[in-house]
Amino acid sequence: MSNPKSETYVPRQISAGDFPVVMDTGVIAAGQTLHAGAVLGQVTASTEYMLCKVAAEDGSEDPVAILDQDVDTTGGAKSAPVRLTGQVLGSQLTLGEGLTLAAAKAALRPLSIFIR
Repeated sequence: MSNPKSETYVPRQISAGDFPVVMDTGVIAAGQTLHAGAVLGQVTASTEYMLCKVAAEDGSEDPVAILDQDVDTTGGAKSAPVRLTGQVLGSQLTLGEGLTLAAAKAALRPLSIFIR
């Protein structure tokens, strides 16, 4: 009989403090596979959320929320929880193409999302 194997489970945690977290449900645009911690922008025409990419020109280039759980929208748009306020760990965030942590931090601060 082999020896039992021991592993440590470390949950993915994006919260970084006790600032009040305000959540909402948002529609995540189709064609994306995103993990909790994705920095989201909101498409002006549809109000759907997408991974924030600096080169976008549809409104989603501006960071406005943080995805709170993994979501796969390759089969179509889906609802998912998003954080509208709170403190989050910068090391746990997923940034879209061209978005830096410093830029996300500056854009989200006025919205009461604080990146540590």
